[in-house]
This record gives sequence, structure tokens and C-alpha cells, in this order.
Amino acid sequence: MIAILQWTTLAACGIVALARIPSAVRGHNRSLFFLFLLMTLATLLSIAAPYEAVDHVMGGTNLTNLVLRFLIFACVFILGFRVARGFGAKDALRLITGPVGLAVLGFSSLAVVIVFLMMDTAGSSAGLAEVFAKDARNAALVEFYGAAGRLYPAYVTLTLLPAMVRTLASRLPVHVRFSAALLAVGSIAITLSLLSPVIPPALGFLRFIFNYTAILCLVLGLALIWLGSIMAKRTARQKTAPGEISRHNHSQNH
Repeated sequence: MIAILQWTTLAACGIVALARIPSAVRGHNRSLFFLFLLMTLATLLSIAAPYEAVDHVMGGTNLTNLVLRFLIFACVFILGFRVARGFGAKDALRLITGPVGLAVLGFSSLAVVIVFLMMDTAGSSAGLAEVFAKDARNAALVEFYGAAGRLYPAYVTLTLLPAMVRTLASRLPVHVRFSAALLAVGSIAITLSLLSPVIPPALGFLRFIFNYTAILCLVLGLALIWLGSIMAKRTARQKTAPGEISRHNHSQNH
């Protein structure tokens, strides 16, 4: 089940990223393309086989995991910026791009690097499972490292949640409200991932469900907004086309 969820999430990210290439080439919303591309790379590196292959090339010290954390930070920042602007959530935009948001990003980044350097990271291991199993000290550091890595994503998604709730209660088009619902579920899933340190081993699968549900809902929510905007533009063109033809014929008759 976990493997299916992982590869399904990767496929969804990859398909949406590929679909965005033509628009990116034309210069339309390139940040959205880079967001989906970064999410695809992050999802790929979160899967054991690709992770270990890449980390082996990088020296086998789990440096790939640190790279993965910063990929996630970049994804979350772009995501928060795009969603806050798209939904007109000025309060969320201020909390993400203002001094508080940048301070949370800086603190999380610094904490992740410091804790990573304190661990014995020798030996490639997806999710740092082997590092966790080395001894009690490394096990504790892995938990702190994970908490530091989840802090910034949780902060950004929580700032977006009120705007998503407001959208759900609005009379906006159905696809907009449905995308808000998906983004809200993704935000909640990321927040629940903060509980990872207290989840008992028997329920360890919940960590994967929270993480990949969050990614999948965020990607699908953004993709739905994008598809909705495309459909709206086509409808607008279809409505204006007859009027333009009529005006053209009228001008010829005179």
C-alpha cells in the first residue's frame, strides 16, 4: 500500500509537471512549472531505491536527505506564495513572505543543518532508518531532525488554511472550492505529520500516509486550479468570438 501511494504520488507530480512544459516555454506561470518539477524531484528522492542510488553517487552519507529537506522548503515557499496570491489571502501572503515567515524558514534551515551535522550519517538509508537504529543518541537526533524539517511546511500550510476554509464557504465555482478542499486536506496532513515522533512503531505507516497524502492533495489542488483557469479562458474566447465576427461584418457593410 505504501509503495502504491509513493509511486502514485510521483506519477501525479510528474504528469502535471510535463503538462506545464508548453506554458512554461511560452513564459506563462513558470514558477508553477518549477513548483511541480521540484515536487516531482522531492517525491522521487523520498522513495528508497532512487534515494539510495543518488546518495551512493553523493558519497553515501545521506547528504541526499539534506538536499531533500531544502527541496521541500523551496516547494513549500513557492506553493504558499502562489496559493496565497491566487486566493487573495493577503494575511497569509504577509505571514509567508514577511519577517515572521522568513525567520521561521531561516530557523528551520539552520536547525536542519546543525542536527544533520551532529548525526552519524554514514551509510545510505532512506528516511534515515539505519541512522535511527545505530544508538539512542542518533535515534533522538533523527527525531529532532525530522521535527525541524516539518516545522516550516507546517507553518506555511497553517497560514493558508483559513483562506481555504473561507473559499469552501464561498459561492465561487465548484472547481475552485474543490481545489480549496484538497489544499486544506493537504495542509492538515502536513500538520499531522508533526505528530510523527509520538506515533508508536505499530502505527508507523501513518507517517507515510500523512506525508504522501499531503503531497498528492497539494499537487491535485493546484492542478485543478490551473485546469479551471484554462477552461475559463477557452469559454471566454468562445463567447467573445461571435461578437468579434459580428463587429467585423458590420464594419464591412459600412
